[in-house]
Order: sequence, then structure tokens, then C-alpha cells
Amino acid sequence: MNPLEISPNEAQALLDDDGTLFVDIRDAGSYASAHIRGAQHLSHLAMDAFLAGTERSKRIVVCCYHGHSSLDAAAFLREQGFEHAVSLTGGFEYWRQVCPDACASAT
Repeated sequence: MNPLEISPNEAQALLDDDGTLFVDIRDAGSYASAHIRGAQHLSHLAMDAFLAGTERSKRIVVCCYHGHSSLDAAAFLREQGFEHAVSLTGGFEYWRQVCPDACASAT
């Protein structure tokens, strides 16, 4: 089985890969304030639509605040058939330190 976590440096190398989808599971306000460039916000309310409309073959990098909730989310996505779902080690807070040029905001 593939590893369940990926480092910010490994994830950054995948930012421009069409086969990789970045999802941010933090609250909407935190996401709007700053997020990984190109990441889509994913809430519990949008989960059914996400599961129905996303190709299972995609690599998914899940981001939360500090990398704890995203571990659970990546494991859940794997249970749903997304074999290549991974959690971003250290979450967005670590990402913004390691990869500050790859951050965006909604404003």
C-alpha cells in the first residue's frame, strides 16, 4: 500500500500535475484567508458530491491545519476507493513555512 503521508516538498512537486488534486478540509474562513495554490475547499457538506464526481484514480493530497485531521480524511478517502489519497505532513501551517510561494488566498 502507498504511504498515507506526503511531505510538503513532495507535495509541492505535484502542484502542477493534472493527476493530483489538492483538497483543504479546514473551515471556509481559514481556506479563504490562505490555502495551497489550486486546492479546492472540501467540507463535510460537499463530501457526497466530491465522492460522486471525482475520479478514483486521481492522487489526492489532503490538507488540514496541522496534519492530524487530514490523516483521518485520507484514510476515509482510501476506504472509498481513492487508493492514492495522502495527508500533507504538518498540514497547512507547516506548508506555509516550507512552501510560502505556493500559497494563495480568495481575496
